[in-house]
Amino acid sequence: MTTATRSIGAALTARLHAERVREETGVCAAAAIDGAVPRWVVTPVSLEEMAAVVALAYDERLAVAVRGAGSALELGRPPSRLDVVVDLQRLDRILEYEPDDLTVTVQAGVTAGALAQRLAAHRQLLPVDPCGWAARTVGGLAATHASGPLRARYGTMRDLLLGVRFVQADGVVTWGGAKVVKSVTGYDVPKLMTGALGTLGVLGELTLRLHPLPEFEGTWLLAFRSPAAAQECVSRLVDSTVQPSRVELLNERAVAACGLPRAAAAVALSVATVEPAVRSQQAVMASIAQRAGGTVQTMGATFWRTYDRALADAPGVRLRVAALVSRLAETVRQISEALTPAPLIAGAATAGVLRAVVAAGDVEATGRGIERLRAMVAEGGGSVVIERGPRALRVAVDPWGPVPEPELAIMRALKHEFDPRGVLNPGRFVGGI
Repeated sequence: MTTATRSIGAALTARLHAERVREETGVCAAAAIDGAVPRWVVTPVSLEEMAAVVALAYDERLAVAVRGAGSALELGRPPSRLDVVVDLQRLDRILEYEPDDLTVTVQAGVTAGALAQRLAAHRQLLPVDPCGWAARTVGGLAATHASGPLRARYGTMRDLLLGVRFVQADGVVTWGGAKVVKSVTGYDVPKLMTGALGTLGVLGELTLRLHPLPEFEGTWLLAFRSPAAAQECVSRLVDSTVQPSRVELLNERAVAACGLPRAAAAVALSVATVEPAVRSQQAVMASIAQRAGGTVQTMGATFWRTYDRALADAPGVRLRVAALVSRLAETVRQISEALTPAPLIAGAATAGVLRAVVAAGDVEATGRGIERLRAMVAEGGGSVVIERGPRALRVAVDPWGPVPEPELAIMRALKHEFDPRGVLNPGRFVGGI
């Protein structure tokens, strides 16, 4: 260990208690990200401690990555360097909950499952439900802009995040959005931080908009003979009086993964409001499905947990494929043609965001399939992001895909303004930011 390393370790210990600054080989190896092993793993218990760590890293030009539940560590490029991992497991408090105002402020390390339990007592929810959502931290959901079936009704984290308290790259604690004390002039900070993968600041506290838990919910599976028939049904639903809370498109493999009777394609749909309105909309929905040649099966209340597990547990490379809603069937066909073996495909039908899971095989072959798919969907303005995959694949193939130079220039300028020394999660974001 060099003198500089010892002195930095001592400085970290001076800012945190010694037991919360770990540099043992085994501990650091367990916190590695894509093979990059940090020199220290720190576990702050307050935002002030986290700020002190980031400030030291900035002064010493140390690369910092933040770890919550570790659910999205295969998103993005491998880090270009890594010195300090900040573990959020002790920043897990619900700080302020105002049921009457439908708002809550939490520390970034709170899991969505723990928050849901607290909110359930007041029949409220944070409607962000990507696969495996319960175990994921709220900070991680914001940093990755993760979303799930409920986006059909409630939107995404960008629509629900009212304010953030975050640590700037130089260690200064700053507010943005609601409850502003000190903000960054000229920027909608909550929206900037959402999906930035921790490259613009370290999220410490989040103020979120909540929604009432619906009084009654009905869920149905609409089975079709082809993805084209399923798309026809979705198009008619969008133009109807039905107001669904979830509309998910499933291909044959996704249907099978949920343990359902075989179907070439299906739409899983739920409507949540008062019971008479649900029953009324059920009749409209069933008529639309039947006109598109579909059959309607009523599902139990546990279906969405089954669906969540099916997507979370599906092994292999997971891609996020965005396309126009009007091209859903075409996009399903393109995914199936480009990727082998036959992928599992499921996702938000009314948003045009599909997840495709394909068995992890030969890196070169998988990479060619991804690039072929990108070329296919690009014709319709679509895109493909590798959400999960082995390191070798994300080294060989840009996980984010091509970004037009004007947009990339803006992102680089923002990164330079917020993190001029490049110490926050360097290398992992779009364009190697």
